[in-house]
Amino acid sequence: MPIVVECGVFGPSSRTLRAMFEDRKKVFVDLLNWDVPVVGDRFEVDQFDDEHATYLIITGDDGDHLGSARLLPTTRPHILGSIFPHLCAGPPPCGARIAEITRFCLSRRQSAASRRLTRNRLISGLAWHALRNGVRTYTGVAEMGWLQQILAFGWDCRPLGVPVRSECGVLGALAIEIRPDTPEQLEAKGIWEAIEEPALRVPEAA
Repeated sequence: MPIVVECGVFGPSSRTLRAMFEDRKKVFVDLLNWDVPVVGDRFEVDQFDDEHATYLIITGDDGDHLGSARLLPTTRPHILGSIFPHLCAGPPPCGARIAEITRFCLSRRQSAASRRLTRNRLISGLAWHALRNGVRTYTGVAEMGWLQQILAFGWDCRPLGVPVRSECGVLGALAIEIRPDTPEQLEAKGIWEAIEEPALRVPEAA
């Protein structure tokens, strides 16, 4: 499964990004009933999908979107710092070496076994990306069931505060420390998948 790093704003020329935004709508709006913006009744796109966002995307051999995650710099407005700071016991972590993971999405077209493989590949891609780009910490907001999974992946992950009930369910904030031994930690839990050099695509602006 190739991994693609997309940088920039949502461009109509980017087939991979279009498929990703379509799958985000099917997961976060149709399945989870999140109250988030939808463009043209097809694409889940919000105010953070701008030129500062980076997307890690797992694709099939045919280029179809299988899974993805959006990374936001924490030196700018981001979801934890701007919308959910109350989930943190102290100030939300931010800095040049801290990125926020958002919109972790697995395509619903896959079987359960395939989604698990895509999940492992995407988690590995996040660790790989951090080590290659000087990211020392990932932060994020997660619903309780997903938060518990993230904490069990084997990497150095900790809650940032007490989970709080909201319209989206019980939400918690977390921080993941990425170190040179993170791949070995993930491998010990059966998560790590070897990462080939990903393609880097910079789509045109809309």
